[in-house]
Amino acid sequence: MDKLSVLKRYFGHASFRIGQECLIDALVDGRDVLGIMPTGAGKSMCYQIPALLLNGITIVISPLISLMKDQVAALTQMGIAAAFINSSLSGAQCRQVLQRAAKERYKIIYVAPERLSAEDFLQFALLAHIPLIAVDEAHCVSQWGQDFRPSYLKIAAFIAKLPLRPAVGAFTATATEDVKEDIIRLLKLKKPHIQTTGFDRPNLRFEVIKTKDKSAYIHSYLLRHTEKSGIVYCATRKAVDSLCNELLQKGIAATRYHAGLDDYERLHNQEEFVYDRARVMVATNAFGMGIDKSNVSFVIHNNMPKNMESYYQEAGRAGRDGSDAECILLFSNGDVQTQRYFIENAQENEELSEEERRAVYMRDMKRLQKMTNYCKTNTCLRAYILNYFGENNAGECGNCGNCINEYIKQDITIDAQKILSAVARVERKYANSLGITQIVRMLHGSRDQRILQLKLDALPTYGIMRNTPRQTIREYIEQLIAQGYIAITEDEYPVLHLTALAPEVLFSGKRVSMAVLAEQVADDIARKKPAKHRESAINREPDEVLLAALKDLRKKLAIKAGVPAYIIFSNATLVDMASKKPNTLPAFLEVSGVGLVKTARYGKAFLSLIQEYEQA
Repeated sequence: MDKLSVLKRYFGHASFRIGQECLIDALVDGRDVLGIMPTGAGKSMCYQIPALLLNGITIVISPLISLMKDQVAALTQMGIAAAFINSSLSGAQCRQVLQRAAKERYKIIYVAPERLSAEDFLQFALLAHIPLIAVDEAHCVSQWGQDFRPSYLKIAAFIAKLPLRPAVGAFTATATEDVKEDIIRLLKLKKPHIQTTGFDRPNLRFEVIKTKDKSAYIHSYLLRHTEKSGIVYCATRKAVDSLCNELLQKGIAATRYHAGLDDYERLHNQEEFVYDRARVMVATNAFGMGIDKSNVSFVIHNNMPKNMESYYQEAGRAGRDGSDAECILLFSNGDVQTQRYFIENAQENEELSEEERRAVYMRDMKRLQKMTNYCKTNTCLRAYILNYFGENNAGECGNCGNCINEYIKQDITIDAQKILSAVARVERKYANSLGITQIVRMLHGSRDQRILQLKLDALPTYGIMRNTPRQTIREYIEQLIAQGYIAITEDEYPVLHLTALAPEVLFSGKRVSMAVLAEQVADDIARKKPAKHRESAINREPDEVLLAALKDLRKKLAIKAGVPAYIIFSNATLVDMASKKPNTLPAFLEVSGVGLVKTARYGKAFLSLIQEYEQA
């Protein structure tokens, strides 16, 4: 078979997504690759298809048990022989997998990186024909990445022990230049073909909500989306437990996940969510990497993450099947202090020198500021994300919260001049300047002991904004930072400095304005007017009654097969099926996501249902 035949036969697609084909070709030709593709872009297919085209067994190195189980279950449903080896198996079960693998009973084996140093696995690998090794979540090898795992550093040594070096494919969703260089160097990739696809996910709608009652917003959202399944991320274990209990008390089928739970409860709760017995997962960022559940319709962040890489990876767990999905971030200023605390008290990486640790700290603080700016910008959120990852964009998507909401321009020139003048005077008085909090208090006329100790009450700008709420003063300062009139340092104790643009406002008549929501009632934001220029992932309107019946049939088949419903068919596939209403097996094969194996296995059942519906 050729690659297109494999794509259609097993995966049910007639063409490749952007970036997939060149990675597949390179691996089949025996070349190393580095694929940087956002969540939901089809990374796994880039090594699964070569595995089916090459002779021998492909080894996939993956960090999470949940991912392995999901991937193997999905491959098995497609008629592909696959297995996994990790700590969830007993010693006898591991030996059985290796014995079958030695007889070439599998095409793909998923293993945890820790397993590579096990004597029994190494003995198997030395004798097996392994044409390809795929490293999933490859950013875990980098000490500069957000998910560094020391066990990934042993991968290159394992590969070096093999009698014939296989092609090596490394795949990740996000990678800075530093991380990309680390992946190539630490995995010892040889002149890899590097493929970075676009980061844009048109089916995701991004929004930032500023609200004082986050729990009330989440509860209201879930009541308005009773048929939807999604994830709510919280910054702390305590917040996860509290919110999950609240939702359960209100009759919402929710479960929880964080590192403080024992292994049994984490696995049980994860399966409750994956198998749709609980429609809401409340979790810390310990949940999600490698989770392959395709019918996640929303991801809500109860707290701001520490950087854009983490946010985009977590938010990207919505809409993996291409269906429209929402990514909502609930923001309050306290979130910044929480993440700053986590950064300042992070467990030190013993592999790094003191100088490198300092560099990591400075990098993390810079990323936190970028994340904070995302939460406070009034410009297009999608454009902000794409700009962050270095990708050109049209400027306005017409579909994010900021593009949909109505803003009015508010002239803040007088207030800006007061603030800039205050920062200038503080800079002259104190060479190292001061932070936002002290500047705000000084402008507001605070009699705080620290203000008096610093003799800020003696400055002409002391108290010149006493009739303006402190929070408003802070928002003005943040706008001046965002617009480039004030710079904030990235030190442990950030301070403010004027930039070269500030004199234009102070002395040359430059006007300053900021965009303000026409209506400031944050909890009403969710009631949106229709998005302009919106492109739905599925252009045809499905028959909603038929779609509900198809989902019910899928659920019954999934229970019988003992797999999550989305492994039978994704939501996007059912939407396409409800739109096309196929009445023959060849027509059924034309549905996106339907391959030959699943047609043979499930085609008659779905066609029978569609026929009954059409005749009713």
